[in-house]
Amino acid sequence: MDGPNDSVVSEFVLLGLSGSYETKVFLTLIFSWIYLGIILGNLFILLLVIFNSHLHSPMYFLLANLSFIDMGVASTTVPKMITDLLNEYKIISFQGCMVQICFIHIMGGVEMVLLIAMAFDRYTAICKPLYYLNIMNPKICVSFVITGWVIGVTHAMSQFAFIINLPFCGPNKVDSFYCDFPRIIKLACTDGAKFEFIVAANSGFMSMGTFFLLILSYIFILVTVWKRSSGDLSKAFVTLSAHITVVVLFFTPCMFLYVWPFPRSSIDKYLFIADFALTPVLNPIIYTLRNKEIKVAIKRLIKRHYVKFC
Repeated sequence: MDGPNDSVVSEFVLLGLSGSYETKVFLTLIFSWIYLGIILGNLFILLLVIFNSHLHSPMYFLLANLSFIDMGVASTTVPKMITDLLNEYKIISFQGCMVQICFIHIMGGVEMVLLIAMAFDRYTAICKPLYYLNIMNPKICVSFVITGWVIGVTHAMSQFAFIINLPFCGPNKVDSFYCDFPRIIKLACTDGAKFEFIVAANSGFMSMGTFFLLILSYIFILVTVWKRSSGDLSKAFVTLSAHITVVVLFFTPCMFLYVWPFPRSSIDKYLFIADFALTPVLNPIIYTLRNKEIKVAIKRLIKRHYVKFC
């Protein structure tokens, strides 16, 4: 018995992304550039917020935490996906698979809470500007982050506690480029119906609840702006449309896999590229390039280094 749960299986074979060799080479280059963009973009935002005193406000504190989580989410899956694309045998150990699952769900839970916190921050700033600093005080911001980690860990461990004790005696092929609860449960040598229900009840409810809560917050913001600007929603809609796009990209794969668990097709592995690669690389662009304070901070940083260089 080689596995930590006294099972026969000690490693899993990831089938990865299908395609010709030329396609895989192309995807390797594309995802390598995307991952580089994820790390550099989010690290830049994180350091900019930390070292620029003008950005020490609730919105940017939450944004810095989101950038940190985005780097973590991408790093959990994308580097292995890149190295596996050109490998004939894509192996991940049982322990490595379990660790990957835990990190994916922990950081996924944290990101959901951060997205809610950022939506609440924008709602407070737009709908209750006079009370903004009282409501979004440092204690509340830190509480949001701590709550995110508590929920993320609880969410992951509550499912992991069931999965780790499942017997795995073969087969061991995972039709994806990463490990996750639905794919692994299908390989267990036992009836996984009750575990499917646990995943649907836990991850599905969390994904659906967060998604609709975010959409409702954006609707409240749009209604408030509409009332105050005599029906002119153009500016608010342009700003929120980018945020809504990120929310839809992030939650669509989650709802597809967890609300209706265990799809028979392998389309979900392609959808989750949005979560692990596209959303993390888009977040720095969407949340910063449209922001005047970030632009000013970048110009100030460039000017400071330009003067030192000269």
